[in-house]
Amino acid sequence: METPGRIVATPDALDFTVENVEKALHQLYYDPNIENKNLAQKWLMQAQVSPQAWQFCWALLSPDKVPEIQYFGASALHTKISRYWSDIPTDQYESLKTQLFSQIACFSSGSKMVLTRLCVALASLALNTMPEAWPGAVAEMVRVFQEEGGGVDGRARCLALLELLTVLPEEFQTSRLPQYRKGQVRGALGREWGSVCPLLQQLLRRTDSPGAVKARVLRCLSSWVLLDVPLSESESLVHDCFSALPDPELFDTAVEAIVNAISQPDSQRYVNTLLKLVPQVLALQEQLREAVQNGDMETCHGICRIAVTLGENHSRTLLEQVDHWQSFLALVNMIMFCTGIPGHYPVNETTSSLTLTFWYTLQDEIMSFESDKQAVYLQVYRPVYFQLVDVLLHKAQFPSDQEYASWSSDEKEQFRIYRVDISDTLMYVYEMLGAELLSNLYDKLGRLLTNAEQPTSWQHTEALLYGFQSIAETIDVNYSDVIPGLIGLIPRISINNVQLADTVMFTIGALAEWLADHPVMLSSVLPLVLQALGNPDLSVSSVSTLKKICRECKYDLPPYATNIVAVSQEVLIKQIHKTSQCMWLMQALGFLLSALPVEDILRNLHSLITPYIQQLEKLADETPNPSNKLAIIHILGLLSNLFTTLDISKQDDESADGSAPPVKTAPPPPGPNPVVVVLQQVFALIQTVLSKWLNDSQVVEAVCAIFEKSVKTLLHDFAPMVSQLSEMLGQMYSTIPQASALDLTRQMVHIFASETDHFPPIKALFELVTSVTLSIFQQGPRDHPDIVDSFMQLQAQALKRKPDLFLSESLDVKAVFHCGKFAHCLHKYTHRPYTLFWTELLPHCSDVPPLARVVQEDGKLLIQAVLEGIGGGASRSLMDQFAEVLFSLNKHCFSLLAVWLKEALQPPGFPSSRVTIEQKDNFSHQILRERVNKRRVKDIVKEFTLLCRGLHGTEYAAEY
Repeated sequence: METPGRIVATPDALDFTVENVEKALHQLYYDPNIENKNLAQKWLMQAQVSPQAWQFCWALLSPDKVPEIQYFGASALHTKISRYWSDIPTDQYESLKTQLFSQIACFSSGSKMVLTRLCVALASLALNTMPEAWPGAVAEMVRVFQEEGGGVDGRARCLALLELLTVLPEEFQTSRLPQYRKGQVRGALGREWGSVCPLLQQLLRRTDSPGAVKARVLRCLSSWVLLDVPLSESESLVHDCFSALPDPELFDTAVEAIVNAISQPDSQRYVNTLLKLVPQVLALQEQLREAVQNGDMETCHGICRIAVTLGENHSRTLLEQVDHWQSFLALVNMIMFCTGIPGHYPVNETTSSLTLTFWYTLQDEIMSFESDKQAVYLQVYRPVYFQLVDVLLHKAQFPSDQEYASWSSDEKEQFRIYRVDISDTLMYVYEMLGAELLSNLYDKLGRLLTNAEQPTSWQHTEALLYGFQSIAETIDVNYSDVIPGLIGLIPRISINNVQLADTVMFTIGALAEWLADHPVMLSSVLPLVLQALGNPDLSVSSVSTLKKICRECKYDLPPYATNIVAVSQEVLIKQIHKTSQCMWLMQALGFLLSALPVEDILRNLHSLITPYIQQLEKLADETPNPSNKLAIIHILGLLSNLFTTLDISKQDDESADGSAPPVKTAPPPPGPNPVVVVLQQVFALIQTVLSKWLNDSQVVEAVCAIFEKSVKTLLHDFAPMVSQLSEMLGQMYSTIPQASALDLTRQMVHIFASETDHFPPIKALFELVTSVTLSIFQQGPRDHPDIVDSFMQLQAQALKRKPDLFLSESLDVKAVFHCGKFAHCLHKYTHRPYTLFWTELLPHCSDVPPLARVVQEDGKLLIQAVLEGIGGGASRSLMDQFAEVLFSLNKHCFSLLAVWLKEALQPPGFPSSRVTIEQKDNFSHQILRERVNKRRVKDIVKEFTLLCRGLHGTEYAAEY
């Protein structure tokens, strides 16, 4: 006997018989070899769509087969009906329907998974034949299954019918019917609701209906209401769903049905029905309270979902029913109860988070009314929102230290995210409540901190501060009259807990802009921040807060600078913080030093950097190993981050954004920039480090980052170092080419290539790195995708900033052109850079003779590479970029492009055997016609690539 593996192992083994299908299924389920399983799956997929499927699928449904085999037969039937409907002759519709009815009846007492697939197959047949070929399909389904016979008991037939009715709308939602048919079939299904509704009502209301039947009825209702069944027509069934809620077995499915029914977009038209639903929802409050007392989270969750769905989807409709304002207010209060449900999220309750979107929605609706109506609603709902703030801040409180310590890391993370959601809600609510909200929070905090008789829990204080921070982080609170009081209260807080200390820090950070306008208050909070810097548990909050203060208040910090630098140095030397916080701290110091006189900057830089320079000197002498590599990268990173923000050039032009001091500072004295002074001092040391670590891309990247960030910040102030850095970069790249050196060269070209004094070293560097990279291309650049990428970006930058670089006799322009073409072929790696290269190069065909020459001589090769990519050689996601190259060629080399396109498209089968000569000619004419509209060229290329790939007009092409 043939082994199961042989069936699918050979490509021509396409004999889709019942026996072979069974062998392949055996292989799929039981063969331990994963490769054999994959081959079996592939073969079975082919079998499923083959013409022979019509023969084997019925045989596989035989009662003597195991369920896995029967399931495959039913799935094959569904696939043939749903995806290959046009292959089925019209005269076979009736017999196919009869066979399916018969099989469903047989399986109504058999395997549930096979029954469902058969129901889905019949549903697909119904959708393809309604309303013309099978009018009244649902009515017939109901009639067939209600008839006695077939030896199948009534309960099984009833459940099979309900399964069929449930999957019918679901199959419609996922069907591949054309758009015009979808509309027809949706209408036909809507008319069939009249056959479904009475059946569901009858089964749900019968006292002798088993629980399993009622649960299936509720699922069926859920499925049908998603077809936009009018709420007025499902009203009585929705009422029955409320009656089912006390039954624990039916609770979940009843909730789902109610939620689906009232969240349909069309349901807001049925105002009277919605008004009848409000008291039904309010009547659930007793069940909700009992569930809360019993710790029944599932019931709380379900009832809350119903209340929130009604409120969220129909706020405006219910608000407008002014005669019923009290019942809607009662619903809002019920949702408020759900928001404030006792317990800590997510450990003791998971319901409160469901309500947050409702509060956004209700506020939006209230604020969208015209002013006179809005004033009336605000009178009622502003007190509700003040209550909401209290509830949210209570929910945001941390549990006791002991309880919090028992939480898992996942629970702590969920709680953190929940607090962020509360923070966002408070920020939004501020739009309605305004300054009064801040006053309200300030009064509560003041009473809390000044009440000596009643001991204050740190959780309560932290939550109130968290509320302040939530608002101050994103809202301009500069005008608020309570902030001075708040800043005055902060030092009175007894900080004996990490979470409270964190929130104090973040609150100060959120007020950094306010402190810039009120610098007299800095002395109240800065000592707290500097003290917190020494606590590793407050690392993120203290460092980020200091960075904000140094950025926003730098012109007011000189009196504190010595202290800030000293404390920062101390914590850096003690290595209290993780790497990323050390980098933030250096950025903070960069902001701080930027506002000092140059001599003070140099003095502080000297004391700040000297320990690291000494450490780097020591490391540079050591034999390279993994631990000293990390230390070197860390020190280089600290310097990079310091130089990123140390920018004395902005001292004069800050007044535009209001953060400059009232009196304009004097212009910086002539002489080198402090950063340049430091870089010149450490340059030799950096060269020594490089000489030892030139093989290590991470160290090279860290070195390049220092200079790249300095160049970006200093711009032309970096000029004194251009010559020596260019020389070092050239030596580095010549020895071991790395992408980071190319990226730094690009920055240098960008800023200094146009300056006469600096053109010679930049030109020499550009020629050198180009020459070295060209030799890499000759050896095969596939091993260096990052170098290819960075090189094309460098060439594009040079073309943009200084095309004169390409006039040099030392530069092999032809080889660079061919690199661009090769990079063009490395589609996997070079997405955007090569497009930039060509769109920068082609406009210079008229003014840079070497470029003009090479384009005339070899431009056809570029066109061939582009067409090859469009023809299927490159991912479809790159077509827009090929279109940009064609557009640029058309704009700048029109006559040449016309000739090249004609010649390149002439060979049969190029760029694809799927396109005809006429289609190629049409593509060529369309491209040549479009010299203005780039969007149109992109559409032409996309259409042509689909033709080349045989995808034109397919569903796959449309989905892409």
